[in-house]
Order: sequence, then structure tokens, then C-alpha cells
Amino acid sequence: MTTSAGEASLEPLLVGDISGRFYVPAYQRGYRWGEVEVRRLLDDIWGSRDRPYYLQPVVVKRYGEEWELVDGQQRLTTLFLIFQYMKAAGLQSSGADYSLRYETRVDSAAYLEELDPGRSQENIDFFHIHEAYRCIAAWFDDRGSRRQYVANKFYGALFEHVRVIWYEAVGDLDAATLFTRLNVGRIPLTDAELVKALLLSRSRGSVGVTDRALEIAAQWDVIERDLRDPELWAFITGKGAQDPTHISLLLDTIAGGPTGRSRPPFHTFETLRERIEAAPQEVWNEVVDLHSLVLGWFESRSLFHKIGFLITRRTSFRDLIELSKDKPKSRFEAELDRLIREDLALSEAGLRDLSYHSDKAPRALLLMNIETVRRRKHSSERYSFREHAIGAWSLEHVHAQNAERLNRAEQWKEWLRLHRRALVALDEIGQAEKEPILGKVDEVLAKPVIAAADFRPLELRLTELLSVGADSSDGGMDSIANLALLDAGDNSALSNSVFAVKRAAVLDRDRKGSYIPVCTRNVFLKYYSPADEHQMYFWSPQDREHYLDEMVSVLRDYLLSDREAFL
Repeated sequence: MTTSAGEASLEPLLVGDISGRFYVPAYQRGYRWGEVEVRRLLDDIWGSRDRPYYLQPVVVKRYGEEWELVDGQQRLTTLFLIFQYMKAAGLQSSGADYSLRYETRVDSAAYLEELDPGRSQENIDFFHIHEAYRCIAAWFDDRGSRRQYVANKFYGALFEHVRVIWYEAVGDLDAATLFTRLNVGRIPLTDAELVKALLLSRSRGSVGVTDRALEIAAQWDVIERDLRDPELWAFITGKGAQDPTHISLLLDTIAGGPTGRSRPPFHTFETLRERIEAAPQEVWNEVVDLHSLVLGWFESRSLFHKIGFLITRRTSFRDLIELSKDKPKSRFEAELDRLIREDLALSEAGLRDLSYHSDKAPRALLLMNIETVRRRKHSSERYSFREHAIGAWSLEHVHAQNAERLNRAEQWKEWLRLHRRALVALDEIGQAEKEPILGKVDEVLAKPVIAAADFRPLELRLTELLSVGADSSDGGMDSIANLALLDAGDNSALSNSVFAVKRAAVLDRDRKGSYIPVCTRNVFLKYYSPADEHQMYFWSPQDREHYLDEMVSVLRDYLLSDREAFL
């Protein structure tokens, strides 16, 4: 439990190995754990049985011959009381190998040793200490005839697999400031912290051995910084940057084992611990190699887009690492193409038949957007998986036929405002035809509350005027040819709007810097329709057909043959 001057130290320490004298300074309150906290600690330790169990950090700083206990007073005091009880009850022969004293409560140290019930009412500290001790006694008594057996197992656990995280702060750090920071926002313990501490401690030089700790610490920081690039992180995880440490992705991958919520706490640390203790540099080399592989994927535009799509579609990072092993880039990329084809699982006919209600429509549109960007030669543009990860992406009708899903007066008012603006801007309709409907719209908008009887006739007339050339008699309103990916949020009035209204809104968002997927932007710019067919205010059946043809062309390499689709 020592560290060199000016260098903080973090390492797991068995509870039974805690020793020395601890000094609790005046800036801390007294012991305040109640029955809930004490019983939770007892139950958690007992419930861990023979599995590793970690308590939160005990933060200390050298104070002469003692340890200044910056954080962890409640835990160490409770553990001390557990030791005291087992010794006093004759369940074990010895107590804790450490002691506690208090700057402002000098009598508390003596009370911890004697635990006299008659003095428990002398002050608030004595009261809480006595109540905790009484709770500990009751917990062991509840075990009845098994009390001795439980005490033996419990005592053994404290020396075999129950650890605190021992954090020794640097000597020149102000302890009171550190205490405040730790208790204002508690930092959760992570596998990565433990792995780093063990790596550094095992990499420090001894006689005849090169000290690699500083080099590893510097590399660790570089890797963490690289992985914190929001676009890189989203491309390999499909998530925003909310994780406390990003290097843990690499460590978890190397350790293997369960993923997600089924992964036991500290599985990575426990899995890697023996390897690190035996050959720290070997383990660290694996981390460095995995980091280099990720950077290589990220720097390749083709791999970036294909891997990003698969990760977004819930292919695991670990599976892709396994897939890439011992394969040249061309073979690995061919395997990615196979996975994408299997995930899309569509023939050309199947793609053309997709509708709003198909679960394959969103993935087809996502892949079209990603592939459109990837296939651009001599371009550095990339699809933003970060924006995709943080957005509320949904299928939006390019042209909505009506506003039946709107049922509140505020929604009706916003819908009328949006469509009034679009009608005013539409040159294809003469002023004489516009004026009567605009006058009725203004009249309704001036009312304090809009009723359905006011809104529905105007909705029908405005939709009719703004849907010229967008005839839906072919049943194409729910076709994938009338759908696009859009981060619509909760703007239901816009979602139920005609093409001209949505076009104006999408272009306005684009001008303001919002992320608009490339194909969605292209749709509202009529990019897929020949120039001689351009009319910018309607989304016609011809426009839909050109859009669908482009979709087939872009996704052709991932489409199944008719025979494959049949099988």
C-alpha cells in the first residue's frame, strides 16, 4: 500500500489485508449508516459467496505514520464493527487489523473498541455506532444454528475475495477538496479502472526490469482519446458518447464472456487479472493491436460504412473482430457484404413491394443512405453514425395525403399555418383561386380555439390544392417510394403535411445545420427526377418511380436473386 511521490495509486485490496491507523479529519461528518445500509453490506458480502466482490473506493492520503481517510469512513467503520462483533461473540479469534481515530470526536475511537450499550445515548456518534453493532448482531443471530458456519464463511470471504478499491491520493492534493468532489458526484467503479491500476503496478520496473508503466499510461490516454471521437465511437458501438470509459470496449472484447446486462460485475478484471499478473506487456499489446485495427477500419471509407451499418443493425463488435481474424482486407470486406445481404434479405421485387408497415423498410432506407455516401468516389464525406445514434429517426411520408392523425386544436392550428405558407408560395395556382381559401384559413386561425368542424373542410381543400400531380390512386402513399428517413421528433403537424410543406421545412433545417440524410435531402430536391420533369412543389407518381429505381440501383449488390429469395 505504498506509492512513489507525486503519483496516485489505485489497486484492489482484500478487506482482510487492510492494516494500519486511520485518521478521520474534521471536514467529515460522523458515522451515520443505519440498518438499511448495514444490512445491505452484510447481505451483499454473504451473497457473493465465492465470487469476487468489490466495495467502492477507500480514498486515503499519507498523514505522518497514519492514513488520512478522505473517503470510505462509513464502509471501514462498518467492516471494523463486523470484525469486532465476530471476535466478541466468540465466532472468530481476532478482529480487524486496523484502527480509526477522529479529529473532532476523540472518544469515538475508544467507543469502537468497547461498544458499551450504556453509553450509546451520550452523543449522536455513539448512538449510530451502537445501532450498527446491534444490527450486525441481529443479522448473525438470524442464522440460528448455522451462525458459526456463516461466521466462518463470512470471515474467510473478507480474506479471500471481498475487496475495497484502495486509492492513495498524491501527497500535495488538498484532501478536503478531494472529499467534496468525491461526495458531490460519486464516480462509479469500472473494470477499466481496475485493469489500468493492475497493469501499471505490474509494469513498474524492478531490479533488471525496464519500467513500462509511464509508457503504458501515456498509450492508455491516447487510446481513450481516440475512442472518444464521437463518430468513431458511434461507428463501432451504435451509441452516443455516454459511457464513462471507452477503452473498456477493447478490454471487454479481449476478456470475452457474456455481454450486456448479463455480464457479471468486474468480469473483465477478474478474467484478465491472472494474465496481467503473469505477463502485463502481452495483455497490453493485445489492447494496442485491437486499437490499431479499429483505427484501420475507421480510416477506410468502405469498411467504415459497411461496419457502421452492421453495428447499427445490432451485429456485435466482438463478432466482427472474430470475423476479421486471419483474413486479408478483401476477404473480410466480402464477408461484410454477405452479412449485409443476409440482414437486408430482399430481392428486387421484395424491395419494390416494401411499405410503411414493413419492418424491412427502415433498414433498406438506412442502407440506401449509407451506400449513397460510400459509393461517391473522390469524396471524404461520411454517413454520420453519431447523428443516427442520437437522433429520433423514423419513416416519414414524403407526401402525406391527410391529417387524420391530428386530433388537437394546437396541432390543427400549426398544420393550417404550415399549409397556408406553402399555398402562398405556390406559383402554379392562380391568385384568384388562392384568395378564397386563404381568407377562410385566416378567419379560422383568428379564433381562440379551433374546432374540428372548422379544421376538417379546410384540411380537405388545402390537401386537394397542394396535391395536384401527386395522385394516390395507384396506392403509392404507403409505398417505400413515398418514404424517407427523417429526424422528425414530435412535430406531428409536419409529419402529416404535404410535400411542399415538408420540402420547405427540410430545406430550412438543412440551412440551419441539422443533419439531413443524403437521400432524404435528394428526395426533396427532386435529385432523382430528370430535369425536364421538374415541378418542385408536388411529389408525383413519376417522382416516386424514379426514386424507387435509384433505390434498386444503389442496393443491387445486396439484393437476393429471385431463386435465393424463393429459397
